Amino acid sequence: MILILLIMIFFILRIIPGDPVLAILGGKAPVEVIEAKRHELGLDKPIIIQFFDYLGDVAKGDFGVSTLTSRPVWSEIKDRFPATLELTIFSFILALIIGIFWGAEAAWRKDKAIDISARVYSIFIYAVPVFWLGLMLQLLFGIYLRWLPVGGRLSPRVSLDIKTGLFLLDSLISWNWEAFWDVLKHLLLPGVTLGLVISSIFLRMVRNNTVLMLSKDFVKAAKARGLKPKVVLYGHALRNAFVPIFTIMGMQFALLLAGAILTETTFSWPGIGSYLVLKIKYRDFPAIQGTIIFFAIFVVIISIVIDIVNALVDPRVRY
Repeated sequence: MILILLIMIFFILRIIPGDPVLAILGGKAPVEVIEAKRHELGLDKPIIIQFFDYLGDVAKGDFGVSTLTSRPVWSEIKDRFPATLELTIFSFILALIIGIFWGAEAAWRKDKAIDISARVYSIFIYAVPVFWLGLMLQLLFGIYLRWLPVGGRLSPRVSLDIKTGLFLLDSLISWNWEAFWDVLKHLLLPGVTLGLVISSIFLRMVRNNTVLMLSKDFVKAAKARGLKPKVVLYGHALRNAFVPIFTIMGMQFALLLAGAILTETTFSWPGIGSYLVLKIKYRDFPAIQGTIIFFAIFVVIISIVIDIVNALVDPRVRY
């Protein structure tokens, strides 16, 4: 799958209109300068030669050098990845809390007010464009109420000793509470925006699978033994419904990284998503290819981990 994606991205970038050299130098650069730059970047070679050269570099773990900054693409990705990872983890935790607990309670009280409200919420949130939701939250909490910042990761006046690149973790490690609260304020709006959108998927998955499990004989037997409702719901029904749910949640975590592009752009979040948008603007072929391949590798790794964990959790999968 990674090879197929690499082939598609490589050739599509070179087929669509636009010249990366002109994007870098501008349209008024002398012809000699343009040709020299094209030779320097290897764009004057036949496209097949360019492809196999790039394929050999990727096989060695070399994503190439950015044509815009002349820095290794892998180094730029490593600098940006912690910001995207922090946003993804925060959003994922929020989505899990909403999806699991609200979904389970909605299944237990099927067709009651809490269930109807859960279904309406999941349909509405799933249909709302993530960038529009982000803009509305910025307008309400950032502009009108002035409670939260509308962009960035850290205020200029706040200092932080960066060790891991995860600002919340770095502030906790250094016991820098001023930085912790400042980072949390910056993280809330983009994190809530992305978390709410994903929570709709989790909520419906949890609700539907738990409703199915509540109709099973082993759950009816647990009720007949006089177990507490919470034990029946969370200890029996939800626990057995969680195997297919876990697969979807794992894939959504991987897709969150790629899906954070619109959120990062809306909130000026300095992650991989906004990095990719910038590189597309300047037709930076190596950076675009490297970023997309990085996303693909991450999704494949998460998929493999999900399969392994499913085998460990569910004896039927092992069999």
